[in-house]
Amino acid sequence: MNILLTGATGLVGGELLVTLSKRKEVDKIFCLLRSASHEVAMERLEKVFDLHEDHFDEQKIVPVLGNLFDEDLTDALTNNTELSDIDVVIHSAANTSFSRFNDDAVEKANIGGLTKILLWAKQLAHLKTFLYIGTATICGKDVKDRVVHEDESPNIDATHLVKYTYTKMKGELLIREHLPEDKILIARPSIIMGDSRPIIPRSPVILWAMATINHLRLIPVNEHAQLDIIPVDYAANAIVQLLFSKRKYSVYHISAGEEGSTTALKLSETLAAYFDEMPPFNFINKGLLNQVKHWTRGRLAPDSELYEYRSYLDYWKETFEDRSKLRILFSGLDPYLDFMELGHVFDNTRLLEDVDIENSIPADVYINESMKFVEKLDIMEGAIDP
Repeated sequence: MNILLTGATGLVGGELLVTLSKRKEVDKIFCLLRSASHEVAMERLEKVFDLHEDHFDEQKIVPVLGNLFDEDLTDALTNNTELSDIDVVIHSAANTSFSRFNDDAVEKANIGGLTKILLWAKQLAHLKTFLYIGTATICGKDVKDRVVHEDESPNIDATHLVKYTYTKMKGELLIREHLPEDKILIARPSIIMGDSRPIIPRSPVILWAMATINHLRLIPVNEHAQLDIIPVDYAANAIVQLLFSKRKYSVYHISAGEEGSTTALKLSETLAAYFDEMPPFNFINKGLLNQVKHWTRGRLAPDSELYEYRSYLDYWKETFEDRSKLRILFSGLDPYLDFMELGHVFDNTRLLEDVDIENSIPADVYINESMKFVEKLDIMEGAIDP
């Protein structure tokens, strides 16, 4: 099997690369990545393996220079004779920013870039599978507090919290315009956070939000809403096993499901046990978030409900000193709080039936392995580009 993998240096893509490299069925993995030279590209790929001291096979891992913003990407891939025997394309690359300032870049990467990959892939003589790494959250914000099934998406009428999920929904529709159903495999991970192993997580994505919540301690979110969160190692293992399994469907949730989901309250209890020197967690109605934002600007009315939590406001002043830092934190955290409020659980029955894999460990349990990493996260740095 010869694979072209995009996003090989990213959170999911990096884990997929390492996991795939250990499979005997895989002959070559061609990795599309942005780089000034072949040598620099090899160094970047080697770092993916060095992070967790995995074996890097230079004969098996082949860099392909290019990126999703290249106007001539389709032609460059088509003219690359090394890629003529590709039979599996795994499109993991994406701009995952939740910031509205990045909406144009998100759309250009996630729709424009995907289009270029598809225009090349559909020409491959030996293409067996186009594996698209999507997201379960394409169901949108209209669905709340229940189990979501694969057949409910993509729904063009769904309302989206951020441009990212909209583009991933559009991506699924785009794939079906270009490829026949028997060549399509769509893996929709739920929220990916951290790693279940006692190692440095490959990326602070999502962990940043948890670390920020840990520092704030007064959180405007429903603490009982269900959160479907999985570690990146589970996601990668499930996706790779799915690729090599006999499948009944073309779309699968890679998720914790009802059995493995958690809540903000359970996560806070895990955090509180480790960071016991901070004030206790207190969850307040999300409607008070506007009052929080007014307070950070010194404009909160004297009779506002938020003053009932004055001890936390004093804690914020002492901890962050400059209220502008809190404005930045809450601005970055805002979309994460919106997602937490939705109470989504993604049904994983298809995955567990078709793949020899157990259910994911709940996030409030496995996150114990990442506590030292969470402790070192610079939450201000993460807030600038959420």
